[in-house]
Amino acid sequence: MWRLMRRRHEVEPQAAGEAAAQAAATVAPAKPVEPDIGAAAFFDVDNTMMRGASIYHFARGLATRGLFTTSDLFKFAVGQAVFRLRGNENPEHIAVARETALAFVAGAKVDDVVRLGEEIYDEVMADRIWGGTRALAQGHLDAGQRVWLVTATPIELARVIAQRLGLTGALGTVAETSNGVYTGRLVGDLLHGPAKAEAVRALARREGLDLTRCTAYSDSANDLPLLSLVGQAVAINPDSELREHARKHDWPIKDFRTGRKATMAALPIAAAVGAVAGSVAAGIALRRHYRSPQ
Repeated sequence: MWRLMRRRHEVEPQAAGEAAAQAAATVAPAKPVEPDIGAAAFFDVDNTMMRGASIYHFARGLATRGLFTTSDLFKFAVGQAVFRLRGNENPEHIAVARETALAFVAGAKVDDVVRLGEEIYDEVMADRIWGGTRALAQGHLDAGQRVWLVTATPIELARVIAQRLGLTGALGTVAETSNGVYTGRLVGDLLHGPAKAEAVRALARREGLDLTRCTAYSDSANDLPLLSLVGQAVAINPDSELREHARKHDWPIKDFRTGRKATMAALPIAAAVGAVAGSVAAGIALRRHYRSPQ
């Protein structure tokens, strides 16, 4: 069984990347500038474009609607904590994360999730966008380049964020659907680590991008496969490992955390567990909501 899990671990980043690229869609019309069709920029979301974890903010929005309880939040949080805390690539941890990430969303309608995502972005997430990172993205747009989000966040929520920010589109984790309803399974795997690089490679082939002319932005060493894929990598609000790597390779480092920097750096465990709890709680809430008598 372990051999099978290892084989799945080796091939699933590519499957997740291909699925994300196929699911990618332009969400904002091009600006009336001379297009630079060979170049693009790729932005991670959590702690790069937005303070905190987007799926956690989504769960908080669901909480205000009374769709889950505190006991739900903590009951299922610990199972993925190691994976999200350290980006651990152990096949067992990935399997746990994969199975629990969307197991509870089965039966939810895609259109309803998108609607909730739009509402919650406007209520909870909009004020958490890093102004400095948003300005960097706008600079690429003003130069005629396309700008994509690349995130482990479910693609439906990632598209909402991209649309609200006026970006080109998003690559995110793809959940399997049937007749507009989630089955509770993933297509490929979580868009994490090497899978992000595979997604960008696939998108570049589809869109005719020259990756040596592209730029990628992230806060996490987990995204080194993506950052190393493009011609220019930029560390945004970096963790200690990424900061060290960026310095060694002369990558630009930008930190927009100001006074919050020390506090955020001192609480990585709380942030990671919060993200895990948010994702699981969101699934529980949606399952309960959409399976309850209407």
